[in-house]
This record gives sequence, C-alpha cells and structure tokens, in this order.
Amino acid sequence: MDVTVSPNVPAGTPTPPHPSDRIKNAADISVIVIYFLVVLAVGIWAMLKTSRGTVGGFFLAGRDMAWWPIGASLFASNIGSNSFVGLAGTGAASGIGVTLIETNGLFLVLVLGWLFVPIYIKAGVVTMPEYLMKRFGGKRIQISFSILSLFSCVAMKISANMFSGAIFINLALGLDIYLAILILLVITAFFTMAGGLASVIYTDTLQTVIMLVGSFILTGYAFAEIGGYEALTEKYMKAIPSVITDGNVTLNPECYMPKADSFHLFQDPITGELPWPGMLIGMNLISLWYWCADQVIVQRCLSGKNLSHVKGGCILCGYLKVLPFFLMVLPGMISRVLYPDEVTCVVPSECEKHCGNSVGCTNIAYPKLVLELMPNGLRGLMLSTMLASLMSSLTSIFNSASTLFTIDIYTKIRKQASERELLIAGRLFIIVLIALSIAWVPIVQMGQNGELIQYVGSISSYIGSPIAAVFLLAVFYKRVNEKGAFWGLIFGLVVGLTRMIAEFAYGTGTCMEPSKCPKIICGWHYSYFAIILFTLTVLVILGVSLMTKPIPDVHLHRLCWALRNSQEERIDLNPEQYGQQEAGEQVEEDDPEDSPGCFKRTWNAFCGLESKKGPKLTEEEEAVLKKKLTDTSEIPFWRNIVNVNAILVMAVGIFFYGYFA
Repeated sequence: MDVTVSPNVPAGTPTPPHPSDRIKNAADISVIVIYFLVVLAVGIWAMLKTSRGTVGGFFLAGRDMAWWPIGASLFASNIGSNSFVGLAGTGAASGIGVTLIETNGLFLVLVLGWLFVPIYIKAGVVTMPEYLMKRFGGKRIQISFSILSLFSCVAMKISANMFSGAIFINLALGLDIYLAILILLVITAFFTMAGGLASVIYTDTLQTVIMLVGSFILTGYAFAEIGGYEALTEKYMKAIPSVITDGNVTLNPECYMPKADSFHLFQDPITGELPWPGMLIGMNLISLWYWCADQVIVQRCLSGKNLSHVKGGCILCGYLKVLPFFLMVLPGMISRVLYPDEVTCVVPSECEKHCGNSVGCTNIAYPKLVLELMPNGLRGLMLSTMLASLMSSLTSIFNSASTLFTIDIYTKIRKQASERELLIAGRLFIIVLIALSIAWVPIVQMGQNGELIQYVGSISSYIGSPIAAVFLLAVFYKRVNEKGAFWGLIFGLVVGLTRMIAEFAYGTGTCMEPSKCPKIICGWHYSYFAIILFTLTVLVILGVSLMTKPIPDVHLHRLCWALRNSQEERIDLNPEQYGQQEAGEQVEEDDPEDSPGCFKRTWNAFCGLESKKGPKLTEEEEAVLKKKLTDTSEIPFWRNIVNVNAILVMAVGIFFYGYFA
C-alpha cells in the first residue's frame, strides 16, 4: 500500500467508524472463550499442585521451579500489554531506536543470574527490602525502599499495563476504558489472590507461548501487506497525516515528518528523540534496577530449584529479548505507513476524534493493525494475546507487590501476625493497589506526548537511578554502610521526584505547545538525567559512608560479593527481626478444635488457607532445610552448559547492535 500526500490539505477528516464490530463474530468470540478456559484450567491446576498455605509456598512457589517456566515468566512479566502498545507506538513515532530499551535487558538479565541472584540466595531473603535490612541493619531503609517500590508499581507498572490493555479492549470491544480495566483486573486478581507465585509462573508460561504465536502471525500479515522490509524503509519516510493545520496555523514539518534517523538504532545524541548515549548508558543504569533489584523480576529467580535453573531461565529470557524488535517495533512502523491519519495525527481535534487523546494517537498503532489486518478467528487470537500479556504482567506485579507489603511493612505493624494473617493481608492489599492504580491512569494517558513507553522510561529514570546506585554499591562495595545508603537514596529520590513533579505540573508539552517547565529541570532528555542522578547518588553514598563507621565483616558474611563464599557464621544486625517469619517456615497457631463449615472449608481451599498439619521438624531437619534454601552449588556439567549459552546470548546481542547500528 503506497502512501500519497495530497497537496490540498483538508480542513478535517470524518470521524471513523468504531472497529469493535469486526470482532463480534463466532470465530473470534470462540477463540477468546477457549483462551480463558485454558488459562483458568492451568491456573487451577497450579493452585492444586503447589503449596499456598505458607509464606514460602505462596510468595516463592516453594523454591521448586525449573528453568523454562522461570525464563518464560521473566519474559512475560517484562513484556506486558504496555510493551505491545508502547513499543509499537514509539516505533511509529520515531523509528527503531526504541529497541535499545528492550535489548538492554538481554545483557542485564545475565548480570542478574550470575552476579546478583547468588548473593540474594546466600542471604536467604524473600524480598529486596529484606536484603537491604540484612545488609545495612535498621528499619528505615527497608521501609522507605518498600514504600518506594510500591509507588513504582502504581505509577509505572500496574497503571501503565491497565491503560495499555484497556486501549486495545476499548478499540476491539467498544467498552468504556474504565469498564474494560475493571473486568480485566477482577480476572487477574483472582489468579493472583488464589494461586500465589506458582500459579502466576505457570500461567505466564502458557501466555508467553500465546503471545509469541499471535504476534508472529500478525507480523507476517503486516509485512505481507506492506511488501517487505525494503518497502517499509521507503514508505515509512513518506508516511505523514493529511491534516497538518490547526485553523490558520500550519505546523512545523518537524511535528509530523518521520525522523531522518528513524532506521538507525543509535539516534543523534543531541537532536534524536531517543539519543544513543542516553539509551546505552542511562537506560542501562535504570535497567540495572529493573532487572537486578526489582521484586517482580528477582522473585521469579528466587523460586528456582537451584542456581543452574535460575541461570537457564535468565538465558531463555535473554534470547527472547531480541524478539520485540521484530514483533512490536517494526509492526508499529508499518501501522504508521498504513494508517497515517489515525496513528500519527498531530492536530489535537483530529487526535481526539481518532483515539480520544488530544496529545497523540501513536498508542493505537498495534491494536489498529490487529483489527484491520487479521481475519476472523486470528483476530480473536490476537485479542487473547493482548489479554495474555496484560494478565501475565499484572499477576506478576500483584504477587510481588503483595510480597513487599506483607513481609516488609505489615510485619512491622503486626509483629506477632500469624502465617494465616499474613496471607490474608497480602491478598487484601491487592485490592488497595488496584484502586490506587486506576486513579493514576489519567496521568499515564497524558504523559510524554501520549507515548506510553516514553512515559514508563521517564518515570523509571526519576526513581530507578537512586535505587540502582544503592543496590550496586551494597552488593559490590562492602565499605558502604546504612547511613550512606539511606541518605544517598533519599537525596536521589528528592532530586528525581523534583523533576517528575515538575513534568506533571507543567506537562511535557507537544509540538504545537511546548512545555513551560524550566529548562534547568526539564530541558534535557530523561535518559541523560538518569546518568547525572545515578552519579550524584553514588557520590553521596560514598561520601557519607566514608565519613562514618564501616560495618564489621562479622555482619556481612554472604551479603556482599567480597564475602560471598565465607563460611563463617553471620551475626545479624537486627537479630530481633528474624524470628518466626522466615520464608517458608510454618508458624503454629491455636486453631479451634471445631471443624469449619462447608462454606469456610471451600473458601480456605480456594485461598490456600487450609490447615495442613504435619510432623514437626527437628532442629537438625530445620538446619538442613535452611541450608538447602541458601545453597548456590552447581553440577559442573550444567554450570558449563549455562556459561556457554550466556556467551552465545551476548554474541547475539552484539551482532544485533552491529547490524542495525
């Protein structure tokens, strides 16, 4: 399909018919129903197969996961509906440079498996704030980091995924965007609250397969429609909207013309929408937080049966991280060629007409392809794909956020809380998260000119850079102490939140109406801001730490890289906090002798709260179990296999960079 631009610019375009009628047929509806039934069956199977009646069973899947569901869950948790919508949308707006945000993860997931996870396992932790508490002592850094992590879940994870999924559902089914959000959240929360991490990981594995099959099919249809990659490189540079005037004002060509470096992976460091130094350095620093210190990702690795399985899962995820370029970014660019008026509208009234968002409609690039190109049945499969990506991300985030709240905040409020109470509190907290995230959706909708992936990247840079600095130094520099880490984190957050609040207050601006935010705060790309913020945070942490007393080695055995293989007994800095609430440890409760009624037994079985009394472990058996949970030994054969594959993954990444640079 060739794109021609009329020399006579029309005053406006008619309101397009709603595409929801296309999916109201027996084939599509049948595929969607079958999808939900299969996912429901897998979720119920996982619920019955695994132990959900303990903190370790619910939050860490009993630490019995193999490499392939770990890798699939890592990928599915990372690639949500916001990736389909966001990567395709930014690809439509500025080209292939956005791919760097994804391929950064290819290398950092290996850093996670080889450098960070061994420390976390040896430390015997369930959550990342718990690691900080053991590493530094005290409560303030643990609680402040927990609150920050929960805020990030609301501001850039749950709300972004809900919004992106609702865009697709709104276009496909014609439902109100908030009604679509509510329906999907009810289904998603069901799996998380009932099944625990094991159910989440197994359904993630199924949904990864669905995502890949559906998106491969759509990519094939899209390239067939446009005529191949060479045709894309030619037609993309001509794809502009027909309406480029707002009243008597004609827009600057920079507002609607494709960027000259749209097919360069490394875009101009000054004028590029995604400058390559910021993408390679700044976004890698942010990714260090996301891949190596974020609860959602790390929790999947902590569920592995042993370290070789964890590394195997990271390798599988690394290979899969190459796919978003072909399955999301390039289809988004094709969508711009096929539907330039809708996808790349620049006049607010036109954008409002096409997608209900005055700042831009690039977020509809991927859903538009699905509804226009796919035949009956396959269109339903792609809707299922988007539902799969949305649900897999949300279930992962809900479970991990619930873990953070339960282990790191609720236990400080209710120090003598029973195992049952902790499990109930964690499930109920999911409802609170849902309410807060829905309230945040309007901010997501208007952020960064309506480009979802840019919004997520900017929020990540403001709150992720200080966290990355703290964890990097905590693991690799034992001289860092609690005072340095805490004040460095607080300093970084104050600076980062200043930029974030300024953007919310002034807006990020559009081509027609630039933002009035002071240039000293908002005048540089968020990826460059991440580099500066990370550097300043490191300097504060080191400065304060070096001016105060170090932590003696007796408190740091197996908590940092230099002492990772130490066999000496560690004296915890906060021994009073390590009592009955160890992960996976059963706490005896005084249950009433009367047997519960039928309804209560059914409810307890659904939520994994049924009482399963077994023989009490002896001290020797408890010691053996604890040693198993902190063991990082590997069979030499499998260690060599995963090491060779890690080299191959890095070679694939380097070749990709070299070929498309």
